[in-house]
Amino acid sequence: MGDVDDSHRVQPSPQAWPYPPQAWLQAQQYPPPAPPAAAPPGAVPPAAVVPSAAAPPAGQRVVQTDAGSKDGLAKCPRCGATEIRLNIATGNLRCGFCRFEQQSLNALQTYHLDGDPSDLVGTVVGSGSSDIVPSVAEVLTFKCSACGAEVVIDTNSSTQARCHWCRNTLSMNQQVPNGAVPDMILPFKLPKETAVGSINRFVKKRRGFAHPRFTKEFSADNVMGVYLPYMVVDVNAQVSLSGQGEHQTRSYTVKEGDNAVRRYDADLYNVGRNFDLYIDDLTVESSSERLDQNVMVNSNNIINAIMPFDVQNSVCYDSNYLAGFSSEKRDSNVDVLSPVMVAQSQDIARYHANDTLQFYDRGVRWDNEQINVVGQRWVSAYLPVWLYSYHQRKSSGSSFVHYVAVNGRTGETMGSVPINHVKLLLVSSVVEVLAIIALLLVLLVVG
Repeated sequence: MGDVDDSHRVQPSPQAWPYPPQAWLQAQQYPPPAPPAAAPPGAVPPAAVVPSAAAPPAGQRVVQTDAGSKDGLAKCPRCGATEIRLNIATGNLRCGFCRFEQQSLNALQTYHLDGDPSDLVGTVVGSGSSDIVPSVAEVLTFKCSACGAEVVIDTNSSTQARCHWCRNTLSMNQQVPNGAVPDMILPFKLPKETAVGSINRFVKKRRGFAHPRFTKEFSADNVMGVYLPYMVVDVNAQVSLSGQGEHQTRSYTVKEGDNAVRRYDADLYNVGRNFDLYIDDLTVESSSERLDQNVMVNSNNIINAIMPFDVQNSVCYDSNYLAGFSSEKRDSNVDVLSPVMVAQSQDIARYHANDTLQFYDRGVRWDNEQINVVGQRWVSAYLPVWLYSYHQRKSSGSSFVHYVAVNGRTGETMGSVPINHVKLLLVSSVVEVLAIIALLLVLLVVG
């Protein structure tokens, strides 16, 4: 057991996180303590861990992301029609009459929300990420400028509605503090036919143990395209980790009765890491329903399994992107989601700290983890998901909602299906009996 100097440890170069969120860390220099004898790289006594200096508090800065947006009739600039929707093949909005396509603008670049996370100080939010005001109505009434009729838009599921008199489409593009209009949107790229094929293949591989009622009722054609609400977060943080790590010195065999037992000797070290952490495009779910990870009633957790999304390609919000799709509006504020962001940042920090811990071949246990968020940037977004849901009613009277989800950009697929527990128990029992018979045969042959 011993304490050793870590002042000459290897500084990791800035590197890209293999999957979004993109993150990199920058090591801080420790003041050199008095080195003990035979100091290996990779360990530091607790006295050498210098906590990061806290950044001075800064106020929240809001970036307006709906400047110039207008509610009402969103007309084609060439022919004036309002039948405009997403062309999945190109990612642009296309007029249904004259086929004219409007070039989509990158939202992060347009609003200058794609800066280096290392420059962040304080809190920056897009105007679509501002706190939700409970008193703001969710069902809004607009006056059709074509015929004068009043049109109702339920912002819980869409920001568009068709006038029942003149059949023109009215859009809501200006932000109101109810979470319905985000800062940006990532359009669907994967056609529905491709998503249906992915869901069919996913379920087919699991039909053997699926519940017979589910097998009978399953139809992938019922898949829906849904824009789910997320917050895209950039983080500039200072991280301090301290704990203990073990380095194996030798292994040997000892005799205990008639058995040979393998033993290991290891040195125990106090270990500390202190570094800056920069995270780019961390995605956090901003719907309280999706944040509910109660595995007893739903399989919401599968949504996280189809990440990542290429959020850097998000475009400026336009309600016409929602034509033909449904949406869930954001109902969680930044202060509610901040603990989720901090927890995920800690996970990323531990992952990157592993690159400097090769010396501790028997592992490191972190006893103290501190993260100081120097700067953060929050941008609300709609991200595309093809979603199939199945509501299972159990014999006990309880229910469970199963989901099969497909990433609307990459095609990554994950989900859950109801299990036929009787069949599963029967098969496992047969396997267990066969294993026992095989073991008995081996013992007879050896005996």
